[in-house]
Amino acid sequence: MSELAKVFERDRFATGIGVELLTVQEGRAVARMAVGPQHMNAAGVVQGGAVFTLADFAFAVASNSRGNVALAIEAHVTFLRPVREGVLTAEAREEGGSRRLSTCTVRVTDEAGTLVALFTGTAFRKDDALPLP
Repeated sequence: MSELAKVFERDRFATGIGVELLTVQEGRAVARMAVGPQHMNAAGVVQGGAVFTLADFAFAVASNSRGNVALAIEAHVTFLRPVREGVLTAEAREEGGSRRLSTCTVRVTDEAGTLVALFTGTAFRKDDALPLP
């Protein structure tokens, strides 16, 4: 496991709802979450906050993958399809950036590869190095 992956094991909220990091490369990350009863809302579909957290986690890993602390300054999600079961996968890709900014898109798909949510986010890169374990 990479040192960056070990850093994100400390994300208690995401790991607490079952998000796991699958891969990380510079400017990219893939995470997944197996849907369970704890993710459901009153309408019987996965709560939007759970989908957002999965996407936000992948975004965080991708935007921090260059070694400096990067903190979100903007995020937007569009929910395209309801999810009732299965495994969701979030694939984050840095679309552009600079020394100070990282802009990413995250595609959240179901087990069939169907797009269920599209997330975009921008993070501010600090001068601080990411605290490695």
